[in-house]
Amino acid sequence: MTRRPGDLKLVFVNAVWVILLTISLLAGALSGKPAAVGEGALNAAGDAVKLAIGLVGVMSLWLGLMRVAEEAGLVKLLARAVRFVLAPLFREVPRDHPALSAIFMNISANAFGLGNAATPLGIKAMEELQTLNPQKERITNAQALFVAINTASVTLIPATVIALRVSAHSKNPAEIILPTLGATACALTAAIVTAKLLEKRT
Repeated sequence: MTRRPGDLKLVFVNAVWVILLTISLLAGALSGKPAAVGEGALNAAGDAVKLAIGLVGVMSLWLGLMRVAEEAGLVKLLARAVRFVLAPLFREVPRDHPALSAIFMNISANAFGLGNAATPLGIKAMEELQTLNPQKERITNAQALFVAINTASVTLIPATVIALRVSAHSKNPAEIILPTLGATACALTAAIVTAKLLEKRT
């Protein structure tokens, strides 16, 4: 019986977690604070549950809005509106494909610093790009480019970070807008150029 690549990845991830857990327990025992390891694990588990519940709500909302927009034909209209901007970058994607509108909406959400809101849109875009993938086990150039753009997307208004700075009682929580814009613009340019250069080697 041969194992699929996905099974091997799962075994590797499980092994990594076992190693990390073992190291943590040993470190706690050697430092004389084994209870702190358990307390930290419980606190982290609670934080993970809160994060997951928050993401489920946001993802449900945005995926629902995407479904409504798709059924109403707004997705196709949006794709036509942005195809002149995105089509030169994503030449493998047909100009009337819904993946272009999903990519645009993901970029828009990232531009306003709405990281959680951008997540379901990014997943939707990858799903649409996957429908154009002739080799399902291998990522396409369009998918790789989208991942690069999504990771290094330009942020016009880092809303989430500003909210965190407000909660931390920052005197000027919005002062990071210009530095963030400059840094993310440089990152996006580097990501696109790198992805396009690597495309020529495949």
